[in-house]
Amino acid sequence: MSDAARRWAVSFALVAVAAVWGTTFVMVKEAVADYPVYSFLGLRFAVATIAFVVLFPSTLRRIDRDVIRVGLIAGVLLTAGYVFQTLGLTLTSPGRAAFITGMFVVITPFMQAVILRRVPKWTAWVGVACAVVGLWLLSGGGGGAGWNAGDTLVLLCAVAYSGHIIVLGSIGRGHDMRPLTFVQLLTVTVSCSVVGFVTEHPPAPTKPSLWVALLVTGVLASAVAFAVQTYAQKHLSPTRTALILICEPAFGGLYAWYAVKEKLGTAGILGAVLILAGMAASEVLATFVAARGERKVLEVAIEGPPAQILEAEEP
Repeated sequence: MSDAARRWAVSFALVAVAAVWGTTFVMVKEAVADYPVYSFLGLRFAVATIAFVVLFPSTLRRIDRDVIRVGLIAGVLLTAGYVFQTLGLTLTSPGRAAFITGMFVVITPFMQAVILRRVPKWTAWVGVACAVVGLWLLSGGGGGAGWNAGDTLVLLCAVAYSGHIIVLGSIGRGHDMRPLTFVQLLTVTVSCSVVGFVTEHPPAPTKPSLWVALLVTGVLASAVAFAVQTYAQKHLSPTRTALILICEPAFGGLYAWYAVKEKLGTAGILGAVLILAGMAASEVLATFVAARGERKVLEVAIEGPPAQILEAEEP
């Protein structure tokens, strides 16, 4: 297979991952309508953990003390994200949850500014402006259904996801992602299972639709999706990868419209588009601008005297 054909094949596989993630909003909402939230998450991530070890059998041999430490920190944030999102889905619609979850892309640069002292670039400000206006419209600012408690929980999910990304991008750098991911999946499994066992006393799941949701979210949306994403990032540029994964909220909104006839209304649709635009500005545009700046510095370094390099690096 040629490099071009491989890139196209990987791109389509990544689109499939984004589509699967998008459909899980409806699937999870329907599942937790019949089964307790923490118990569902415990079973979902138990399935994901087992499937992940099957996909990467050498994972257990690669675990060390430092991986456990970082994995536990990231795992706690991942647990918080999924708990907030799933609780939020019991109170809000799948389409709204999909777009609000996507806000983590524009929240992350500003959390980095506070935690890592990295000043956001101008592209992040453009992204957050678009996303905030979009969130206002989506939540009823332009008419339609107003903000509710479920939306707040999903927004907290986006904040937790942002913290998770920062942990993986800082103290998580340099670690093998396979054992690190395994520790995170196991952390979510144990945390949610314990809470579910103590507070919910769930019966054994028997409904076929619930088992379908567990298998899809556990195997496809977690274990397989990570494997595809990891492989894809070796063959695609960060810009192309981000642009494809940004489609997840769009898939979530479309599937909610198709499966449960959810309607966002004119203001809601415009808000959803602005949130996607904000995500693109924060992620894709930022990567493009950074790459262009690197090319400019390289050109000056090759063609001009050293003094010009400092000028080219200044914003």
